[in-house]
Amino acid sequence: MRGTDETSGSLFSYVDLEERIPARHPLRKIRQVVNEALASLDAEFEALYTDFGRPSIAPERLIRASLIQILFSVRSERQLMEQMQYNLMFRWFVGLGIDDPVWVPTVFTKNRDRLLSTEMSRKVMTAILAHREVAPLLSDEHFSVDGTLVKAWASMKSFQPKPVSTPPDDEGPGDLPGPDTTSNNQAEQTQSETTPMPRPARQNRNAEVDFRGERRSNATHASTTDPEARLYKKSPGTGAMLCFIGHALMENRNGLIVQGDLTQADGHAERRAALDMIHRHSPGSTRRLTLGADKGFDAAEFVADLRQACVTPHVAQKSRHSVIDGRTTRHEGYVLSIKHRKRIEEAFGWAKTVGGMVQTVYRGVERVRSRFILTMAANNLARLPRLLTA
Repeated sequence: MRGTDETSGSLFSYVDLEERIPARHPLRKIRQVVNEALASLDAEFEALYTDFGRPSIAPERLIRASLIQILFSVRSERQLMEQMQYNLMFRWFVGLGIDDPVWVPTVFTKNRDRLLSTEMSRKVMTAILAHREVAPLLSDEHFSVDGTLVKAWASMKSFQPKPVSTPPDDEGPGDLPGPDTTSNNQAEQTQSETTPMPRPARQNRNAEVDFRGERRSNATHASTTDPEARLYKKSPGTGAMLCFIGHALMENRNGLIVQGDLTQADGHAERRAALDMIHRHSPGSTRRLTLGADKGFDAAEFVADLRQACVTPHVAQKSRHSVIDGRTTRHEGYVLSIKHRKRIEEAFGWAKTVGGMVQTVYRGVERVRSRFILTMAANNLARLPRLLTA
């Protein structure tokens, strides 16, 4: 029998929002971990807000909304607010009821800028990793580190020469009067009052530019869109682009990211960030740690700094002039570290294909860094349902 195509027009719904989400949906475990992690940060949130004035967006809801945006590849916060109008699963995850109003996109953005700093993103990641079900999955001895390029929200046409400041002319005597220009000024003023000034020609927003033969470098040029972005290329033979470098420290047991950072693009940035992250994650550790890395970390100064910090450098050897010798490579753990370190590329791949970090939509190191760290935390959350049910 053929069904009828009639609109029911029901005015009320008697099904709870909680019942509309399947019992075995992966978001249920993710939401449980996130809620308990955010509950442990209640004192941190309380210190950020005053007890008077207009109430802001609840920080727990704001963080959950940012995580759902990353997990489901929503490309903008305006589109996120639009989808939360009709997506019941988004409302359930964030904590909004069916009839609760959705925030204005600009209000959400302003609240996000004030709350999600680099420090807060790191605290959210730490709270998730410290969860009672997540902590047993982590290794506290064996780690891997690597970096990836994050394209800046700036075009190559914005990479313009830096303005040259001209020194003031101090050669002439300061007390002597200059030539009398009063009459000329009055004439120019009279002419401007009678004759309208011509309007400047309208410029094309996307005009053709030929960069052939022009030498550009970070010393002489800077982006007018994002001055903190740097022109950089990861390897020989590839084109340079305006970008930042994202860094991640991974534990080797299950491949979860335990530390994240983002810096300006620089040839030594990855090694500096690796030392900062290992010290931040295990400050003053008395246990012997291992750190796997690729050939780009095979540098004498970096290896010496690791050994001084009681960290065994399981760094891939360069074909020539390697500082990693048989004292390290003869152990079986070195082979395992070289094998497991490649798993960090999976987190970078997820961050770029799903998390939207192939090119950031934020400007400035601080904003891009806080978003990158939160994306690494979302990558951990995406893997938890499978790890916790294995």
